[in-house]
Amino acid sequence: MTKRAVVIGAGHYLPERIVENAEFEGKIDTSDEWIRSRSGIERRHFVGEGETTSTMATAAAKAALADAGKTAADVDAVIVATSTPDLTFPSAATMVQAQLEMERGFAFDVQAVCAGFVYALANANALIVSGQADRVLVIGSETFSKIMDWTDRSTSVLFGDGAGAILLEAQDGDGTAADRGILSTDLNSDGRYKDLLYVDGGISTGTTGYLRMQGNQVFRHAVEKLAASANTAMDRAGVSAEDVDWIVPHQANIRIIQGTAKKLNLSMDNVVVTVQDHGNTSAASIPLALSVGQERGQIKKGDLLVTEAIGGGLAWGAIVLRW
Repeated sequence: MTKRAVVIGAGHYLPERIVENAEFEGKIDTSDEWIRSRSGIERRHFVGEGETTSTMATAAAKAALADAGKTAADVDAVIVATSTPDLTFPSAATMVQAQLEMERGFAFDVQAVCAGFVYALANANALIVSGQADRVLVIGSETFSKIMDWTDRSTSVLFGDGAGAILLEAQDGDGTAADRGILSTDLNSDGRYKDLLYVDGGISTGTTGYLRMQGNQVFRHAVEKLAASANTAMDRAGVSAEDVDWIVPHQANIRIIQGTAKKLNLSMDNVVVTVQDHGNTSAASIPLALSVGQERGQIKKGDLLVTEAIGGGLAWGAIVLRW
């Protein structure tokens, strides 16, 4: 028998405030048509008063627990993927642990920007496979509205806030690609490209800073690296693109999503797309798409999924799992 990390619940949270593209018109040099044609984004959610990365993460976690029919007392570990924690420390994950009123287990954050959820899933899988945890909450939560330069039309219209979560549970499998759960992972990073996507603030500057991005350069790297990582993960899992039911990509930009699907010779009919409604929610985008995809009836038990993401660092990766 082979121990697998199996998804048993998914949930998400989106702030009430919805910002349509038209709201940016008149504030910066942009238009609904300009934003849609370049990104596929139509609207995004922004946090309201009192909402933070940790409160959204907690709400998404509660939804995932409810979906699984479990309580916080059943959870051994909490991992939060985020680049926008409430505070420098403690971690958002320990704040979630407290808000869930957990009295045991451990919690930590993973920071790999838009690739954060893939990295967090890989960590959770390792904890379960090694026997260090039986159930792990894996959450992506971001408040990118707090690090936007509202004078920069190339970035400010792209990002949104939100959170998504899944609950993983240790289950025995046969050790084949027919098993439910995480079948393979592939993680990569290359710090030589840090200037392509970064925030110009932090401890060294004494400021929060703003997001800065060379969008064309990021796009140039994204499709090639994402497709290569997805192919590596599929090879490790012993599956091919023809076996895949759904790609659940990081929802950065419809052009990147389409380009990666084409590179993998997969139809857009096999891609879960939520970028039009959420914008780029960084580490929250994949768990949001997983939860929404399940809610829509697209993703069903037994489906073979590939998730892939790339973000600042550059950091990127892919995971193959059977839902």
